[in-house]
Amino acid sequence: MPLEASQKMPVTVLTGYLGAGKTTLLNRILSEQHGKRYAVIVNEFGEIGIDNDLIVDTDEEVFEMNNGCICCTVRGDLIRIIESLMQRRDRFDATLVETTGLADPAPVAQTFFVDDDVRQKTALEAIITVADAKHLLGELDHAHEAQEQLAPSPISSNKTDLVAQAELKAVEARIRRINPTAAIKHSIRCNVPLDEVLDRGAFDLNRVLEVEPDFLDAGHNHVHDDHVTSFFLVTEASIDPRKFLPWIQMITQKFGIDMLRMKGVLAFEGDEHRFVVQAVHMLLEGDHQRPWKKGEKRVSRLVFIGRNLPKGLIEDGFKCRAEMDSLVALNA
Repeated sequence: MPLEASQKMPVTVLTGYLGAGKTTLLNRILSEQHGKRYAVIVNEFGEIGIDNDLIVDTDEEVFEMNNGCICCTVRGDLIRIIESLMQRRDRFDATLVETTGLADPAPVAQTFFVDDDVRQKTALEAIITVADAKHLLGELDHAHEAQEQLAPSPISSNKTDLVAQAELKAVEARIRRINPTAAIKHSIRCNVPLDEVLDRGAFDLNRVLEVEPDFLDAGHNHVHDDHVTSFFLVTEASIDPRKFLPWIQMITQKFGIDMLRMKGVLAFEGDEHRFVVQAVHMLLEGDHQRPWKKGEKRVSRLVFIGRNLPKGLIEDGFKCRAEMDSLVALNA
């Protein structure tokens, strides 16, 4: 039997293009003192997940879906996870779904309306789009996924500190060309007040259908850009930061135009803390995270997502941990 509205599991979907800041917003939601318990579903583009390691260490239960896009091949996994959560409904107040940066949110939303069992037990509270103010204009010209992700609302225009006021206005104008009724919130590191994006019943299906009439079309055929590929690098050997850091900076500058996203967790020699490195195009940042746990295997992992990236060259450089001959090859 269908549940009463108050008994349904509220679901919030976080979407946005690669590197926009979805995990940053997710961590804010999980870290702030609001008294709610969340189940978290994370979808990644690639065989090895990194985002789960970038989520803050909380008591929330995290489910990973790898090696496929939530709007395509692993949609059935989403349904199974939700059904599993509903059997433990008393342990969670709500569910957060972080999609891969290449996901179209329409098929994800379809799941909560088209599948009978899911529709009876859940309520799609909101689809929140995180937009990268620094790179959005370029992404909209080259990636149809970035356009599809702007149909829902609200939208957090993130990284506004990296752009001039004129560029920020151009970004907002471009968003409104795609979604005229978008509720746009400007943010730096996703510092938008959470009460402006959560628990507001923000998902209005009728409004979304006005912007994109085929939003719930069961025949919606989402095709990814064939030029976008991912590969991962893994080693159990300790990384020398004096060699790795100059090398990854060189990679970022050399191939940043084609590097849509890079993220990784590293085990540096003599360092008891995990080091997290992330990049979007030529913007690179890294910092220490939590300590390595007792008994935890110290494995370094990097994931690259981009167009026409030279996997062999990058892999060779990573294996030798940025020895000088690798740097010379990059400069050749």
